[in-house]
Amino acid sequence: MTQALPKVIIHGGAGGALAHPDVLNALRHDLHAIVEQIYSKAEAGASARDCVVFGCQLLEDTPRFNAGYGSVLQSDGQVRMSAGLMDGSTQRFSGIINVSRVRHPIDLAAYLQPAPDRVLSDLGAAELAREMRIEPFDPVTDLRLKEWMQERAHNFQRSMAGVVAEPIDSAGSGDSEARRGTIGVVVLDQEGRLAVGTSTGGKGLERLGRVSDSATVAGNYANGVAAVSCTGIGEDIIDECLASRIVVRVTDGMAIAAALEKSFAEATANGRDFGAIALSHRGEIAWGKTSDVLLAAYHTGEAVGDTLELSSGTLTGVVQL
Repeated sequence: MTQALPKVIIHGGAGGALAHPDVLNALRHDLHAIVEQIYSKAEAGASARDCVVFGCQLLEDTPRFNAGYGSVLQSDGQVRMSAGLMDGSTQRFSGIINVSRVRHPIDLAAYLQPAPDRVLSDLGAAELAREMRIEPFDPVTDLRLKEWMQERAHNFQRSMAGVVAEPIDSAGSGDSEARRGTIGVVVLDQEGRLAVGTSTGGKGLERLGRVSDSATVAGNYANGVAAVSCTGIGEDIIDECLASRIVVRVTDGMAIAAALEKSFAEATANGRDFGAIALSHRGEIAWGKTSDVLLAAYHTGEAVGDTLELSSGTLTGVVQL
């Protein structure tokens, strides 16, 4: 069988405009470096699922993003993380909800892929971490702790934390204001298999027990035809059932660009706030956003690109291969 060039697209959140060039350059450096590492693994013949898990681990290890190390703190000052993984070749979804004190939530989701019970929450997640003999890990960074303490001093006036970890001033504002989301990885491997993974620390400052979209098929979905990872306001993503809606439209014969355009036009009319990245089995790389900025980067097999400087009015896009 003829092997095809792998394709990779990743995201690190979505939201308000990037005001500072230094922040944009730092984000671009991180995203490009990670997408190149994922592509190298895929080029070496690794499966789409293994590449997705690897990519999520890299993003979870990057404290700039709201997943794994560097996750936002909830209203009680604790970090609880969620992750979802879906292998399009088997059409199997697995997920972990509100797990604490682990380094890579995506590892728990990957472990559950062959299990009969494939989505676990808090107590079940903690028991699974013990079963996997995962060493306890503190994901709290100084910046995230400072962010939470300043919000507490102002009686938690913001409804969520910033998705990108950056210094904030004494008034509790900063370039991270109004930015939110997750990390996500979508891969098409040499054998034409698709997989997707999404991981998050939540929206931050949220009510205890709140569940994000990342460990649901609204925020993370794949089959043999298309794969989608979402980022943004989880409740909006769930209300639109965004990831599975886009995948179903492509499965039913709609071009991936058209499926994204239609889905994001509907989302705009409904006042939603989110972004998504996608791949088709044909290797088409695509994305959409209703927010000002989508922090995404991709590898076409020949070059690396990103969406960081798209105009705020841009709704969807596709890489012309």
